[in-house]
Amino acid sequence: MLNKSIKFLIENKLVAVLLLALFIAWGVVNAPFEWNTGSLPRDPVAVDAIPDIGENQQIVFTKWDGRSPQDIEDQITYPLTTSLLGIPGVKTIRSSSMFGFSSIYIIFEEDIEFYWSRSRILEKLNSLPAGLLPEGVNPALGPDATGLGQIYWYTLEGRDKDGNVTGGWDLQELRSIQDFYVKYALSSASGVSEVASIGGYVLEYQVDVNPELMRQYNIGLSEVVKAVKQSNKDVGAQTLEINQAEYLIRGLGYIKKLSDLENAVVTSKDFTSIRIKDIAKVTHGPATRRGLLDKEGAEVVGGVVVARYGANPMEVINNVKEKINELSSGLPSKTLSDGRTSQLTIVPFYDRTELIQETLGTLDEALTLEILITIFVIIIMVFNLRASVLISGLLPVAVLMVFISMKLFNVDANIVALSGIAIAIGTMVDVGVILSENVLRHIDENEEKLPMNTVVYNATAEVSGAILTAVMTTIISFIPVFTMIGAEGKLFRPLAFTKTAALTASLIVALFLIPPFAAYLFKKRNLKTSFSYMLNGALIVFGVLSLILGYPLGLILVAFGVVGFLSLKEKITSKRANIINIFVSAFAIIFLLAEYWRPLGVDRSILINLIFVGLICFGLLGVFTLFRNYYVRILNWALRNKLLFLSIPTAIVIFGVMIMRNTGKEFMPSLNEGSFLLMPTSMPHAGVEENKRVLQQLDMAVASIPEIETVVGKSGRTESALDPAPLSMYENVIQYKSEYILNENRKRQRFKVNEDGLFVLKDGSLVTNPNSEIEVEDDDYKASKITDPFSVTSSQLIPDDDGEYFRNWRPEIESPDDIWKEIVRVTKLPGVTSAPKLQPIETRLVMLQTGMRAPMGIKVKGQDLKEIEAFGVQLEDILKQAEGVKDEAVFADRIVGKPYLLIDIDRERLARYGITIEQVQQVIQVSVGGMVLSQTVEGRERYGIRVRYPRELRANPNDLKDIYVPVEKGSPVPLSELVTIRYEKGPQVIKSEDTFLVGYVLFDKLDGFAEVDVVENAQALIQEKIDNGELTVPKGINYQFTGTYENQLRAEKTLSVVVPLALAIIFLILYFQFRSVGTSLMVFTGIAVAFAGGFLMIWFYGQDWFLNFSFFGENLRDLFQMHTINLSVAVWVGFIALFGIATDDGVVMATYLTQTFDKNKPKDRKSIRASVVEAGEKRIRPCLMTTATTILALLPVLTSTGRGSDIMIPMAIPSFGGMLIALITLFVVPVLFSWKEEFQLKRATK
Repeated sequence: MLNKSIKFLIENKLVAVLLLALFIAWGVVNAPFEWNTGSLPRDPVAVDAIPDIGENQQIVFTKWDGRSPQDIEDQITYPLTTSLLGIPGVKTIRSSSMFGFSSIYIIFEEDIEFYWSRSRILEKLNSLPAGLLPEGVNPALGPDATGLGQIYWYTLEGRDKDGNVTGGWDLQELRSIQDFYVKYALSSASGVSEVASIGGYVLEYQVDVNPELMRQYNIGLSEVVKAVKQSNKDVGAQTLEINQAEYLIRGLGYIKKLSDLENAVVTSKDFTSIRIKDIAKVTHGPATRRGLLDKEGAEVVGGVVVARYGANPMEVINNVKEKINELSSGLPSKTLSDGRTSQLTIVPFYDRTELIQETLGTLDEALTLEILITIFVIIIMVFNLRASVLISGLLPVAVLMVFISMKLFNVDANIVALSGIAIAIGTMVDVGVILSENVLRHIDENEEKLPMNTVVYNATAEVSGAILTAVMTTIISFIPVFTMIGAEGKLFRPLAFTKTAALTASLIVALFLIPPFAAYLFKKRNLKTSFSYMLNGALIVFGVLSLILGYPLGLILVAFGVVGFLSLKEKITSKRANIINIFVSAFAIIFLLAEYWRPLGVDRSILINLIFVGLICFGLLGVFTLFRNYYVRILNWALRNKLLFLSIPTAIVIFGVMIMRNTGKEFMPSLNEGSFLLMPTSMPHAGVEENKRVLQQLDMAVASIPEIETVVGKSGRTESALDPAPLSMYENVIQYKSEYILNENRKRQRFKVNEDGLFVLKDGSLVTNPNSEIEVEDDDYKASKITDPFSVTSSQLIPDDDGEYFRNWRPEIESPDDIWKEIVRVTKLPGVTSAPKLQPIETRLVMLQTGMRAPMGIKVKGQDLKEIEAFGVQLEDILKQAEGVKDEAVFADRIVGKPYLLIDIDRERLARYGITIEQVQQVIQVSVGGMVLSQTVEGRERYGIRVRYPRELRANPNDLKDIYVPVEKGSPVPLSELVTIRYEKGPQVIKSEDTFLVGYVLFDKLDGFAEVDVVENAQALIQEKIDNGELTVPKGINYQFTGTYENQLRAEKTLSVVVPLALAIIFLILYFQFRSVGTSLMVFTGIAVAFAGGFLMIWFYGQDWFLNFSFFGENLRDLFQMHTINLSVAVWVGFIALFGIATDDGVVMATYLTQTFDKNKPKDRKSIRASVVEAGEKRIRPCLMTTATTILALLPVLTSTGRGSDIMIPMAIPSFGGMLIALITLFVVPVLFSWKEEFQLKRATK
């Protein structure tokens, strides 16, 4: 069936052309990259920066305004938690009880469908028994989203026509526009789950009652409450027919303005109405707020857009931006006192589009460079231009086919998933190389002058089975990755899918598309001489035009044309012309690599980068050529000195195992998101104004750093169930400038420079690059012309494709870590804790998984909050002594640190006056805290009506004693006669897990230490303190380390099964291939050697001396981003990918050796060795070609500095190092095979 299909397509090339066109068009339509497809529609794969590896979580959110955390915990959180525990599929329940609300996080098992779990929760909430919760309390299901869905944050700001901030808008006005206009408009965008507001003041109608006037009129608070409620009501009175027309009847009673409320009647005394204005002051005022938003020191109003679960984040953001464009024309504007017009504008300060585009851009660039490098390798090693064009042209088609499969199977495109294609490129090319080389060999041996279709078919059929087996070996070896569970499963199952899809696509392309096109391309054609002259002339003309337009590659077209003319004039032979064209093509590819790769940096000239790229590519190919030339000599030596030679790979394997045991461990390398999230906390007792002051200080300090683009800080929470933060918790979203100015597609952009290398601005002034070594000597010229480089924006520079890149960072700032160090330095404020290095997405994931705001921590469980806090503080002191722990980042939750003012009611005294508890509580609640009694309806806007005492009568605890409680028959009684007022410390927030109270001790690791090592050091130290009696664990208290460490432990257990399973599958495939345990073990040694090679490369990366020298002023360690690599899940996935290809060379070598010895059994030791050498010599070239493509294709990944490279590089290192060292298996397999044959011969002669 396979061969019939191949033959059909060879004979019906039009079908192959149509299939190719279909795959290209469909793949371009589904491609996740921002490509201009012209008239083609776009239906891209869903894209995000990284997979959502958070827990399968739902939130039940319950408001109970004004209530303390203890009341919330006792009356809402605990009863609800116990009821929800019985829902099917629940893994665990975390909760937090805070001032005014309860948040319960229900974590389901991974196999529970998201919306099914929501329906089960709603069923449970609707069937709660009566009396379980306080009257009027209604728990609600949170939005159908996760914390990772917070994809777009913005502020509302007044801007002039030039985009400058103008002011002129008060915070209450902005908040009303946000709540009743912007919020609902953006909520209507497709894919949006909710839009939550933050900052500013929510407008209220405030009735501040005067207790003295109330006493004079003998009016109680309950009467005022009743009057307010009855003064704000509309009714409908059915209809009335007048003159056969139907009129709808409305009784208008809604409050529209302050006077409506002021004139509401409370009671009547002596035929005189007592109105609210007689006993109270009615004003507009701000509602109580539990959240602030600040931008660089100025308080602002904003919102956060949350994407629905399962929605395409990129698509949702685009939908939101479309809505913003629609809204912009309708947003209000003002004319300021200075005559300027201030237009209200939605200004984003966190937009995940940039991260997604940069991440995809990194992968797009890496894939493009990988394809270019493989084309170069093919051209040089295959040494046939047509074959090179065939393989190179169809490789992108396979990539497009992967996008089609991702769309069909709903696999999102992200940095991890698309890395599967990046690490598979080398293997994808190998399939085409093997087939093309066999086709070329058959063409050369075609002595019977068979038709080209027949020759190509025979060549394809001969190797189709071997190609299918080789690809299936690699695919099957990756199957265990699909068995991963938890966070690591969510991370790497998409990668396993894309790698499998890439290899399958390459198989389809190789077996079904390359043969028909090969039959066409390799067919000899005799073009008319006149047409050949025209073709070569056209090449020269187009080349010259390209050079005039500034495209250097036009020189390549000119070269092709000139060589063609010389060949036609018979000045050079066609063979020599082909060689020249090959080298011209190779140079063209090297030039393209130098232009787009720029490994030495964009600030280096194209010539220097060209030299470097040429040295790397030709140098490595030169090494492979030397290897091939000296292969026979070395193999002969190895066959004569088997034990001595085999000691080399044995030593490598032993050394690799030793390195593995001493390599640090972590769950995953961190993704550089291009932004930071600073999350310090203040003391629990700090109030709103104090937190506002500290927040503004933090923002202004961070904004003073030149590399910072924007900083927006949040204190407290947004109006969302997804944000349970207390006022004392800050979240400062810090966007730092990219290293180089980028264009709208997040690619580095060039700008115009003058002959002195200074950047020219649109106004004619000049600016130096912050990293420029140019010095302007003339002080007058410098003072009048040179602009501060850190004040320059891209809009001031002049784009120029022939210009230079503009660097945004100071010379001493070399990486984002340096920017973070600056942030830490300027944010050391008294009364504010330090914060671990966090990023927005990373933090949301950590909080989803662990419930805490740091990747490392200790969870302390117990039954008493004070004991939990006290033990946590003891652990804090011990952790600061642990090796590898960052001292300033250790912080134990101060749970019981919020000051409480307790009003203790004396029941005996109440009985004397005939007053009930409820009457006293209502007075306390209304007079001190205020009570929202009703809501105005003003068009689309809704505002609460609150009754309370004036601020001056409730601001001091002593004033509370003078609050009067009405007595039914008698004079009002002061509160001091009925209660005792005292102070006490209580919890700011009560956290629990599965009904057990919990507190956290957060910490972070020092740079250079592995996550698992630090946790193990801390565990050992704590245990040592317990054993020594220095630390006593109280009864009822238990602790456990939590965070990404738990993910690492689970992943380690999974990998302990997955890795051996992958190796077992590979061995089984080898056995089926050779039907010999001995031969299978020989080939299997390639995995052991490659495994050791991967760890050797990891070890080299961590050695300061390795490649620690400069080339054209660029240190090679910095170029290849060499630093300590910890053993993470990403690295292990790289090893699994390596296992699938490490046996390829051994399989090729062992297969030919077996076939050789089966055909002609040698009779003595000398002939055995001669046969082994002959077989090795014949198979060394294809083996080196496949290895060269795999190794060289990974170079762009290893030097990549773009967003997402910090995850790709650890996956690529094992394959790069493993395949380099695996070259030794080209000797190991022949030596072991010879040893086996010699041993069998010796035993037979005996």
